[in-house]
Amino acid sequence: MASEKKTVLITGCTPGGIGHALALEFHSRGCHVIATARNPDVLKGLAAMGMSAVQLDVTNQDSINAARDEVSHITGGKLDILVNNAGRTHTIPALDIEIDDVRQTYETNVFGPMFTIKAFAPLLIAARGLVVNVSSISSISAYIFGSVYASTKGAINSYSRVLRLELKPFGVRVMVAMAGTVRSHIASHPHRALPATSLYLPVNDYFQRRLVFSQNNATVPTDVFARKLVSAALRGEGYLGGLVGGTPDWFWAGGLSTKVWLLSFLPAWMSEGIISMFFGVAGLKKRLTEAREKQS
Repeated sequence: MASEKKTVLITGCTPGGIGHALALEFHSRGCHVIATARNPDVLKGLAAMGMSAVQLDVTNQDSINAARDEVSHITGGKLDILVNNAGRTHTIPALDIEIDDVRQTYETNVFGPMFTIKAFAPLLIAARGLVVNVSSISSISAYIFGSVYASTKGAINSYSRVLRLELKPFGVRVMVAMAGTVRSHIASHPHRALPATSLYLPVNDYFQRRLVFSQNNATVPTDVFARKLVSAALRGEGYLGGLVGGTPDWFWAGGLSTKVWLLSFLPAWMSEGIISMFFGVAGLKKRLTEAREKQS
């Protein structure tokens, strides 16, 4: 049934993640939250609190279409906010990637949001709504061993810029959330291992630390990040065509986000040099060189 509350659909609401925290925060602000996940069983706790729970696999077009039809029935044909949060981490050296693994990450992180937005566009247009695409500071920083993940978020950034212009005539806004390090379950999934042929085996200990980097470096609690994002999303259209007081086009929050934002104003060679020092690339080079010399 249609409601006077703002309606918010969030993808990827598995407990312990950013989507779950966002659902709780939007709900606490009086919004009608439509929580989604591939496995609807994980949404029972949110449903018990009064939220709508809908099955949605963003990599499956039939699932997207079915979710759209169900949401349209729930909301009366309108959707105020769509949060594309569902994501897949991908940490592995660029020289060790596997094509099927990379494709799966792109299906989730890039094609998923694209086709979810396409399906829900009529509901967003009817509400003069907002699209929130969750990106990452890794999309504009040289995040070592994160070439695949960073490139998917870079694609979302570029896609969102164009989408913002194309949806403007219909009154729909687009906010990109440039998330820094945030406490999440995304790094708790089974990790990739360096293959036996990897050139980086001599620094496997470094790689192991990199796998959980986002959870051990200036990491912000999930609920803190959620409060900031929800506050920004609920600002609305603002005044003077959105120039004053409205939801920002770009939202920065999470650990290290301010530092990366400042780095974005520097020439690429300079920012990459600073990031190289941050990740200790000179030390990696020394260790890898020594390992190769021992083998020769």
